[in-house]
Amino acid sequence: MVFDSHMDTPTELLRGRDIFIDGSAQQVDLPKLRRGEVGAAFFALYCSAQLSPDEATAHALEMAGAVERIIRESKGEFASAYSPSDFYINQAKGKISLFLGMENASPIQESLDLLEAFHKIGVRYVTLTHNGDNSVADSAAEGSRWGGLSPFGKKVVKRMNELGMMIDLSHASDRTFWDCIELSEAPVVATHSCCRALCSHRRNLTDDMLRALKDKDAYVGINFYPYFLVEDPLKTPPGVKEIVDHIDHAVRLAGVEHVGIGSDYDGIEITPEGMENVGCLPKVFEEMRRRGYSEEQISLISGGNLLAVMDRIISCSK
Repeated sequence: MVFDSHMDTPTELLRGRDIFIDGSAQQVDLPKLRRGEVGAAFFALYCSAQLSPDEATAHALEMAGAVERIIRESKGEFASAYSPSDFYINQAKGKISLFLGMENASPIQESLDLLEAFHKIGVRYVTLTHNGDNSVADSAAEGSRWGGLSPFGKKVVKRMNELGMMIDLSHASDRTFWDCIELSEAPVVATHSCCRALCSHRRNLTDDMLRALKDKDAYVGINFYPYFLVEDPLKTPPGVKEIVDHIDHAVRLAGVEHVGIGSDYDGIEITPEGMENVGCLPKVFEEMRRRGYSEEQISLISGGNLLAVMDRIISCSK
């Protein structure tokens, strides 16, 4: 079973994606999810940094509605999920659990009430930034507005802890990352990131960050975007080997209990060779077996660790 911590499929739903057919150019659809042995996924409500706050709020709500629509139309193939216990119930019925994340905190504007409202409709993590600084925090792409978390962002971290929401530091600036490590009373997550020691992209995590995630009893989901996997993917296209190289590195520094899969499918315009869609996921675990990972370790990385960190974060809520 795979539990992927980040897919951008809601964006494609609004573009007219028929998720029930095996489309040749589609990275995520129901037949491919079944081939990929996916039992659960976080569908991210992505909002561009170019949207105004009001536009972002409306766009996020529309995407959430689109996810509810495909669940309703799926004839029991998909089911909503809000917690690990929901996942286990759905799994027993053979249903794929769809969790909601929010990529970019801009839809909450500067309102903790809006944060609470999005939690109420099922959003279980917030990626604090995307490719632009916002009212909550600085991003890896800019990183110049606040010097990390904003004053409002510090209130957001506190309220997310109280609600049991996951604070997602993928796309966050280095200063934002360390502010959250210091301020959050609960574990944090990086739902779709890679290792900076293997590829120097600013979006990737340093070795010190990976060690901090271990100390925080936290989680990182390894991203499949070629530009995060290797320095020059046009010259040296990555494949499954490079994905597992990043898994290996993260495991060495963060520990096998804190690493997972955050493919970023439907959010990446190019994919690693041989990993063109979510149906290819079993190749990752085949490569891990070849490298000597046990079935128990593979089970943790394929989804068990994400369920476990969700439980830990929920247990810290008030």
